[in-house]
Amino acid sequence: MTDETIIRAENLGKRVQGPGGHLDILADIDLGIQRAETVAVVGVSGSGKSTLLGLLAGLDTPTSGRVLLNNTDLNSLDEDGRARLRGQQVGFVFQSFQLLPSLTALENVMLPLELAGHGNARAEAEHELEQVGLAARTGHYPNQLSGGEQQRVAIARAFAGSPNILFGDEPTGNLDQKTAHQVMDLLFNLNSERGTTLVLVTHDPGIAGDCDRQLTLSGGRLA
Repeated sequence: MTDETIIRAENLGKRVQGPGGHLDILADIDLGIQRAETVAVVGVSGSGKSTLLGLLAGLDTPTSGRVLLNNTDLNSLDEDGRARLRGQQVGFVFQSFQLLPSLTALENVMLPLELAGHGNARAEAEHELEQVGLAARTGHYPNQLSGGEQQRVAIARAFAGSPNILFGDEPTGNLDQKTAHQVMDLLFNLNSERGTTLVLVTHDPGIAGDCDRQLTLSGGRLA
C-alpha cells in the first residue's frame, strides 16, 4: 500500500440472516481510494452502495475482510475507537440532512466540534457557515431553512474540524435539480480547496461524472 492510499478494502463482505437463510449484501470487495480523490459509488437500488459506504466509514462492521482507513485497520478498534477515529478524520453528508431540530444552524455545526474537544468550536462553526453562504442564517433552526440551506448546514458541519475523508450518501436526494446542482458545486469546490477525499453514493449520472472515478456495484460485487 502506498502512503497515498487513504481508504483500502480487502476481501470485504457483509452477510445477513434473512428469512430464507444467509444473504450476501456485499462480497469480495477489493478497492483502494487515493488521498484527495473523488469517487462515486453507483449501481441500481439494492446493489449494496450504502452498505459499502457504512463499512468504509466504520459505521458498520464487515462479516469478512477488512477496511484500512488512513492506515488504521477498523477491525482492530471497538465501537468507541471507531467513533473516535470518525470524529477525528471523517465528515458525513446524508440525504436526510440529519440536523437536530432543536439546535440552530450554528449549534448543529458546533456540536461535533464540541464532542471532539475542539478548542474554539463557535469560531470554527461560524467560519464554516460563512464558507457555505449562510453567515446571515446562523441563528435559524432547521425548520426555518429551505432544503438547500439545510444541506449547506450539513456540508458546513461535515467540513468542520478539517476531516481527511468525506462520505456522502445521496446528498442531493431530497433536493430539486437546480438546488442539487448548486449544493454539489459547493461540495466539490470546498472538497477541492481542502484536499479532502470524497466518497459519494449517488444515482445521478451527472454527479458521478463529475467525480475522478466511478465504482459500480452489481449484486453486491464490484463490476
